[in-house]
Amino acid sequence: MIPEKTAVATIGTDSYYTTLESTAHTLHADEPIESGGSDRGPSPHDFLRMSLASCTAITLRMYANRKNFDVQQIQVKVLSEQVEGKTIFHRDVVITGNLDEPQRKRMLQIANACPVHKTLTNPIEIQTNLSATAPR
Repeated sequence: MIPEKTAVATIGTDSYYTTLESTAHTLHADEPIESGGSDRGPSPHDFLRMSLASCTAITLRMYANRKNFDVQQIQVKVLSEQVEGKTIFHRDVVITGNLDEPQRKRMLQIANACPVHKTLTNPIEIQTNLSATAPR
């Protein structure tokens, strides 16, 4: 079992096809065919966009439920682009339901408070350790 808050990526000799494990889930990542992969899973950047989209949707659903807002569906679309050496995420939130203007404004504030949004907009430090083992 993978410890909580840990992700493990394992790649063999396939070009880019990677197995991802976290706690109790296994997913696969790959690159598109035009990038040399076999397109058998989302790319790492797809996962990053999906992380922001899903965290936003979940955070909004939790808030709407807690406040008893009349929200039928929440859809979050995230696009990303590289501009002048930085990544820009474009997030479009569509909320289906009966919300007044103050509730809509509050939902926008809540979207900007989702944990992944906070992570991506604050300084990030990555510490890397290389452990080498001999092939068996």
